[in-house]
Amino acid sequence: MRAKVVECSVFVPSPQSGVGVMGASYYTTLNDDRLVSYHSYTSRGDTVDVAYVRWSEDDGVTWSAPETWSTHSEGESGTGRRHPRGGYVDPLTDRYLSVWMEGVLPTDDPLEGMRQWKLHYSISEDGGMTDIVNEQIIHEGPSYDEVHHLPGVTVGKNCVMIGDLGQRPLTRSDGAILLPVQSSPTGSDGHYCNPGAGFTYTDCLLLMGRWQSSGRLSWTISDRIVGEPSLTTRGMMEPTVAELNDGSILMVMRGSNDALPELPGYKWMSSSTDGGHTWTTPEPWTYTDGEAFHSPSACSQLIPHSSGKLLWMGNICRENPRGNKPRYPIIVGEVDRDTGLLIRDSITTIDDRRSGEHERLTLSNFYARGERPTGDLILHLPRFFAHHPPEVAQDGWTADLMMYRITLL
Repeated sequence: MRAKVVECSVFVPSPQSGVGVMGASYYTTLNDDRLVSYHSYTSRGDTVDVAYVRWSEDDGVTWSAPETWSTHSEGESGTGRRHPRGGYVDPLTDRYLSVWMEGVLPTDDPLEGMRQWKLHYSISEDGGMTDIVNEQIIHEGPSYDEVHHLPGVTVGKNCVMIGDLGQRPLTRSDGAILLPVQSSPTGSDGHYCNPGAGFTYTDCLLLMGRWQSSGRLSWTISDRIVGEPSLTTRGMMEPTVAELNDGSILMVMRGSNDALPELPGYKWMSSSTDGGHTWTTPEPWTYTDGEAFHSPSACSQLIPHSSGKLLWMGNICRENPRGNKPRYPIIVGEVDRDTGLLIRDSITTIDDRRSGEHERLTLSNFYARGERPTGDLILHLPRFFAHHPPEVAQDGWTADLMMYRITLL
């Protein structure tokens, strides 16, 4: 497999200097051209200033006027923040699932989210127009509530979160919805701990939802996938999942060497042969020939394609990264559905740092989907820090949300 970028255009322009745009578009039903688009403005790390939702009835040719999607509130306990995390059509029921993060940050410091984030979801049976369910994700059983919402997760002590848009749901063959997430661990005192000395620390896991007659989902969780702090200093982050030919589930995760830059920076993989309940010990993800490749601490996405191919999009470095840097080039390649490994010869560069652009260029925080009529990949990507680093307050975050059309050859 090879790929070719045949179009690149502005999907949503930056509204002003110092503001970047992140977002994506999603089909809302199985059989028509209805799309929903969420986009958000950001002017500092890990914060959504404001978000908007738009609709298209003609596969993205035209869009409705943007409507505000509430992201911010003030209260006695602090600042309430919400982050949209996209939509998904269940192929077995044609129900549309939307997920978002919520939390109250006492001083509005994004790092406070490591003790506060929780997840909410809604279900629609009419392509996202009206919700039949809109509630927090809470583990089934009488021991769980809005505060102690999952085993080992309690608001104020630690969190569960979706770090980026590539963390797409997957429908298991028995109909269960598998949602890949990350969760901050706790120490002996029951509160968030960071054993890796990096910026943050999380484990990965699956939320598993089973449909109820009411149209809601009853949620349980998988075992945690736990990294080794001496090998990845921020643990396991931003998991993306796909099913392989033998029915096993592949999970690819972000790691980091930010606190120990002498370590190799990799993507990490784990697999499950029991439907996602238990997982192998994480190990560096490799090409099919067994060689590991360098990748920065950044999101990635496994993309099942209508052709039957399994694709992966992310950053591969020419040299060993240091933590998050460099987040370029961004590539797409094919995953072997038998081994779950990346096919080296299939890799195509989608975008890269250009002459005169800043070394802090970030080609990340993206989302890609297949277009139904053509089979092309539609990639939504902001080109952050192309000309200024984030420390330059006036201009550093300025970035349009771009749309790339990618044809598979």
